[in-house]
Amino acid sequence: MTDLRTTPLYDLHLELGGKMVEFAGYQMPVQYPLGVKKEHEHTRAACGLFDVSHMGQVLVRGPQPAQALESLVCADIVGLAQGTQRYALFTGTEGGILDDLMVVNAGDDQLYLVVNAACKAQDIAHLRTGLGGDYRIEELDRGLLALQGPQAADVMRRLCPAACELTFMQHDRFAIDDIPVWISRSGYTGEDGFEISVPAEDAERLARMLLAQPEVEAIGLGARDSLRLEAGLCLYGHDIDQSTTPVEASLIWAVGKPRRIGGEREAGFLGADVILHQLQARDHRRKRVGLLGEGRAPVREGTELFDAEGHSIGQVTSGSFGPTVGKPVAMGYVAIEAAEIDNVVYAEVRGKRLPMTVSKMPFVVPGYHRG
Repeated sequence: MTDLRTTPLYDLHLELGGKMVEFAGYQMPVQYPLGVKKEHEHTRAACGLFDVSHMGQVLVRGPQPAQALESLVCADIVGLAQGTQRYALFTGTEGGILDDLMVVNAGDDQLYLVVNAACKAQDIAHLRTGLGGDYRIEELDRGLLALQGPQAADVMRRLCPAACELTFMQHDRFAIDDIPVWISRSGYTGEDGFEISVPAEDAERLARMLLAQPEVEAIGLGARDSLRLEAGLCLYGHDIDQSTTPVEASLIWAVGKPRRIGGEREAGFLGADVILHQLQARDHRRKRVGLLGEGRAPVREGTELFDAEGHSIGQVTSGSFGPTVGKPVAMGYVAIEAAEIDNVVYAEVRGKRLPMTVSKMPFVVPGYHRG
């Protein structure tokens, strides 16, 4: 792992006993001595702290940046109020998903973007090419911490009470002690929580302040994955990629209404002809669905799925045992005829075909604070 990058919290991870693995070109903690299952359960019951500093943080500055960004994403960015953020998708000319990201209207003709670690170099190049010379694209040297769980607000109330006024998907700038931070009320676990962007040189001090709170435990990538899967949230490169369209991926809600056929800013993004046709004609042949298993055996990514007659109908893209659900949980793509809720499909695991039921997502009731 000598050629891998590290986050500002690398030394702290080692001090805390983090088991380090390669992830998206970084050395990252997959778990701590508490273990993945207990870390998952602690986040659902109390509050977990995640290092997500490997994510790309980008500022886009220039004239009317929302209108410009709409040429590259299918979301409604123009309608995004200052101090709010929105989930968006970079799309390609064939309608596939190049990456998913968060977009914040930061005011003063600037947008703050958070993109996936594995895609950030290509995303920044895509922004520079797609937006042109009138726009300054700046990759930020900042840490990013995610404080997640039903007691996250109790922690934040002691350290930055003003941030507790935020509701889900709102964003603002504050100070914790004397550290300038950008905080959004959001996350990747299905729980209430905050994502905190912090200058790299202050990241470890802030992390130690948060970990000193009685509710907070350090949580690694293993539990982050099982938490987001129970929350029905996609992982780029697994559940979505350049071969999947937003419609196939069951992310129709990420196509802004003003960008759809008949909308005030119809189309105008890469792949719009493919995506809007699928949205209107509903003639796509596969769909991302949630799957609930039986027993305890997890059904992993890559597992082939069959119908009752033994025909291959799709594949699992993410799968694990869901500690909160108490069952194997997965998501994957199936033929559209098999995508109906409560339909039973069969996952081939070590030569046996295990029944799984097509289920609504998320698998857990979200705890988002909507005010």
